[in-house]
Amino acid sequence: MSRQFLLLAGLCLSLSGWAQIDTTGKNPVAGSPVDTIRSGNDTIRVGNLIIIKNGKGGESSHSDVVRVHRRHNDYKPSNISTDWVIVDLGFANFNDKTNYASASAQQFAPGATSDWFHLRTGKSVNVNIWLFMQRINLIKHVVNLKYGLGIELNNYRYEEDIKFLKNPTEVIMDTIHYSKNKLAADYVTIPFMLNFNFTPKRRNDFGLSVGASVGYKYSSRQKFKSSVTGKKKTFDDFDMEPWKISWIAELQLGWLKLYGSYATKSMFQKGLNQIPYTVGIRLGNW
Repeated sequence: MSRQFLLLAGLCLSLSGWAQIDTTGKNPVAGSPVDTIRSGNDTIRVGNLIIIKNGKGGESSHSDVVRVHRRHNDYKPSNISTDWVIVDLGFANFNDKTNYASASAQQFAPGATSDWFHLRTGKSVNVNIWLFMQRINLIKHVVNLKYGLGIELNNYRYEEDIKFLKNPTEVIMDTIHYSKNKLAADYVTIPFMLNFNFTPKRRNDFGLSVGASVGYKYSSRQKFKSSVTGKKKTFDDFDMEPWKISWIAELQLGWLKLYGSYATKSMFQKGLNQIPYTVGIRLGNW
C-alpha cells in the first residue's frame, strides 16, 4: 500500500512540475492565427494585439499586470499601382441648349421642340467598363497621375415616339407608338486625371480626382419596339460627333466611389446642341 502511495505521489509531483513549465517560448506553428513569443515576460501576440503579462510584487503577490498593445500595420502604397476591370453604373443625360427656332434645328428635326427629346427618368443609363486604371505617384502618394482605357456605353431613352432617319439624317415624330425607344452611343475612351489622395496609408482612401477624357465613337444605333414593328435597330452615325472630349471627376469616400463627366460640346455635329453628361457609382479598388 505504501509503495502505491509513494508512486501516486511521485506521479502528481511530476505532473505539477510539467504544468509549471513555461511554453510561451515555443515557436508558433506556421500559418497559425496566434503568434506566441517570450522576451523576459509572458507575451502573446494575437493579430494586431500584443498582450504582455508581467507579475508584480514578488512570489507572495498573486496580482499580475496585463498590458495590451495594438500594432499599427500601415498600408504602404507602391509608386505604380494598377486596378483591373473597373465597372461604372450610372445615369446618362444631356443638357439641351438647342435653339429650336433656328433654321439648322428645323432642318434636322422639322417641327421639333424641346419636348421631343425628353428622357424617361431613371431609364437612361451609363455603363463604363475600364480594362484597367493605373496610378503613378507624383508627390508622396498624395498627388498622383491616374489614367486608363475602357469603353463607355450610353443609352438615351426617349419619352416621345421620335425616329431617326438616315441618308440624310433627320428626326421625325412617328405615328407609331413605341413601348421602347432609345438612342445608344458607345465610345472607346482614355481618361487622364490628377488624383489627390488625402489618406495615402489607407487601403480604402479618401480623395478626389479631376481631369479629362477622350473618347472615339465606334457604334451608334436607335433601338425601338412597338406592337406594329416589333423590335428593330437602325445602325448609323446620325451625324453624331465621332470624338467626345469630357471633363471628368471622381470622389473617393472610403469604399464608396462616385464619378461624373460633362462633355465639352454637343454630341451632334449639326442641328441639335445637346451636351451629354453622366453620374454614378464606381465599382473598383480605388
